[in-house]
Amino acid sequence: MDKKLQKVFNDQIKHELYSAYIYLAMAAHFEAKNLSGFAHWMKIQYKEEVAHAMKMFDFLNDRGVRVLLQAIPQPTLEYASTLEVFEETLKHERKVTNLINALYDLAKEINDQAASVFLQWFITEQVEEEKNATYIIETLKMIKPEGPALIMLDRELAKREG
Repeated sequence: MDKKLQKVFNDQIKHELYSAYIYLAMAAHFEAKNLSGFAHWMKIQYKEEVAHAMKMFDFLNDRGVRVLLQAIPQPTLEYASTLEVFEETLKHERKVTNLINALYDLAKEINDQAASVFLQWFITEQVEEEKNATYIIETLKMIKPEGPALIMLDRELAKREG
């Protein structure tokens, strides 16, 4: 595998693990607010992001590339509102989408067919990630921040399956 592509894949593993860390911090935030459904939703996000990192980890190993893990920054620990958490979620997912797209573009430029095909799954996944965050943001905008509808949404999010 091309050395530049190897580096960008290793960088992306770090970004995926950082995403997991962000969502785990958000879950802790919601647990502290007694919003266990929101916390559950974020814990599922956490698990998905770890799975994404491991897909890339395994792909590199399958290609005979050494995985080089990198330091992960500390995530934000406090948020002003539930809406802010999901606005940050969407902002972060858009950043990840851009990173995945850049990785895909590099794979295409280098003509690494295996990497290009592998990354198709991540491109599709990012559409779903942004859609899910947007749905929750739009729902939160329709309800009062501390009203009973927030509890109803909390219960709905508690039903999410991993």
